[in-house]
Amino acid sequence: MSNELIAIAMLWMFVFVYSVAASIDFGTGFWSMIYMNRRQNRATNIANRYLSPSWEVTNVFVVLIVVGLMSFFPGATFTLGTVLLIPGSLILLLLAIRSAFLVYSHSMEGYARQLAIISGISGLFIPALLILVLPVTQGGFIQVINGHEELLLGKLLTSASGISYMAFAISSTFFLSSLLLSDYSRVAGEMEAYRLYRRDAILNGPLSFFTALALVTSMKSEALWLYENLLHHFWLLIASAVAFFIGYTALWWPGGKRASLPGQPRVAVLGIVVQYLLASYAYGKAHLPYIVYPHVTIESAFTHPDTFRALFVSYIVCFAILTPGFLYFWRMFMKDKRYVKQP
Repeated sequence: MSNELIAIAMLWMFVFVYSVAASIDFGTGFWSMIYMNRRQNRATNIANRYLSPSWEVTNVFVVLIVVGLMSFFPGATFTLGTVLLIPGSLILLLLAIRSAFLVYSHSMEGYARQLAIISGISGLFIPALLILVLPVTQGGFIQVINGHEELLLGKLLTSASGISYMAFAISSTFFLSSLLLSDYSRVAGEMEAYRLYRRDAILNGPLSFFTALALVTSMKSEALWLYENLLHHFWLLIASAVAFFIGYTALWWPGGKRASLPGQPRVAVLGIVVQYLLASYAYGKAHLPYIVYPHVTIESAFTHPDTFRALFVSYIVCFAILTPGFLYFWRMFMKDKRYVKQP
């Protein structure tokens, strides 16, 4: 495997992990807002209990993505930084507002309602804006005027690709977060919250699947090169669909002798994450060798080989340090019943 492929694979891994973690994070804020003023307030408590420690870890991967792109592919940084100035600025503004409010909410009592509203609204806008990076890299939305690259933002927002990508981001946010919260509720013994989140997952599962199909269909008319490349990895898409079927149907599997409601939410979460992983891998392979079609490739944007080797060693050392911390975090906040079942 070449240095360029190693670097882009590592960067794509960061993107995938952040996509899943951020979807759950933003969706959790949305469900907290939805159930805030209803009698099923335990569902809101479960959402806030998950949201409280998780958002800080999720933001770590934003830094990894930006630093990885600038370090490994400096040639792509200028193009993406130029054309994504407006949507990128909006994303940073929303993230800053959300993060600041989450910080102050822990030190200032009486702000639970505002926390729920801000998290809920950002749960819709931030993922919808973040995913617009993908159709931009597919080509057709960048024009060069007097040697300067400009994003055709109006065309992007009204195109089939832009609309289908945003719909997919929002539906996936709802689906992934409701799945994980159903598992979280079951561990906490909150069966009423589990019933609600399981119902939400059942409703949003087909929606996310069909928006993914609409996304692929939009490629045929607006990014034919990517669509044809994606068909070369058709077996990965079939495997992704099988993983979706397993994960989705797990919501009806027997829940065990002590369970009052059916479903295996832990299996469902794992199955759906595998589905997204396979689909993401197929998309990434189909997108190669382009970072931004047709202007920037992984070869033309790559850093110096000596720089890459030094950076690669640094990343390996960092992962060796961070991975035990992430595992400890998971055990503390996701599996420790003393925290999960707290009043």
